[in-house]
Amino acid sequence: MSVGASVGASGAVVVAVLTYRRPGDLAEVLPLLVSQAGALGRGASVLVVDNDPSGSARELVGAHPGAAYVHEPAPGIAAARNRALDQATASGAALLVFVDDDERPVPGWLALLVGTWEATGAAAVVGPVASRFEVPLSPWVEAGGFFERRRPATGTRVDVAATNNIALDLAVVGRAGIRFDERFGLSGGSDTLFSRQLHASGASMVWCDEALVLDVVPAARTTARWVLARALRSGNSWARTSLALAAAHDHPAAKLAVAQVRLLLRGGVRTAAGGAQLLAGLVRSALAGPSGGGGLRAQARGARTLARGLGMLGGAAGWTYREYRRPAAGRVSP
Repeated sequence: MSVGASVGASGAVVVAVLTYRRPGDLAEVLPLLVSQAGALGRGASVLVVDNDPSGSARELVGAHPGAAYVHEPAPGIAAARNRALDQATASGAALLVFVDDDERPVPGWLALLVGTWEATGAAAVVGPVASRFEVPLSPWVEAGGFFERRRPATGTRVDVAATNNIALDLAVVGRAGIRFDERFGLSGGSDTLFSRQLHASGASMVWCDEALVLDVVPAARTTARWVLARALRSGNSWARTSLALAAAHDHPAAKLAVAQVRLLLRGGVRTAAGGAQLLAGLVRSALAGPSGGGGLRAQARGARTLARGLGMLGGAAGWTYREYRRPAAGRVSP
């Protein structure tokens, strides 16, 4: 089942990194995670969940004695998240920390997450992500604020989170009976739904702004096409998770109908507002030049709002954007 170190111990912390054909990123982040787990002590361990059907990360992880390896061949990030959840729970660990393979934690990151969890007793502690770019952003992408993220103060309660920087209290999660919904495995959004379900169960999620990870963004993910597709997916995932939450109520038909109408209205408003802002930006640029009169900013931010609105409309109507659909066999992701 695994190579390398054993996973977890009673009351311990498991740091899980999910990977799919990113050997370069994994080779960079593993030593950082192993080092922070070792510095934390208390039986902290690192678990790599390899979602490549061919198990391509096995040998790389085996070269790091401080990390354990498990192969999850079922396609989709939700299946990999659930495998990490199951492995950590079975080990008797108290806390499961998720981080992405293309992220790099700052010094002390793990201790800060764990310390906030111990101080607050929260079911989840969420940390910030800041982007580090391989190439400078184009003026249009920068003006659109596509990589801007929220940064509330430490201790702020939040109601939704991703799994790119989060610590989960396994006892609370177990009592709530929440898992990552594998219907969202190839579309993204299973972490959004998971955290929204956790919040709806009455569990608390708090922010730790000092527990920062850096997201390494390759050039391919800084194009206008890529960032707009991500905005579309974001809106699509939000709509689909909202419908999934509505379907979980005692009277799902009525709840679903209300949720669908609200999403269609919100998506329609966003689409119209984004389209109007985009058009206004184009007009400003035509009158004052490409960088004059705020035209570039209006264009980019309008396009972002428009894409998110279209995603919401599609999700409300039952359409799914599959961001994580698998490439052709043999192709290695960057």
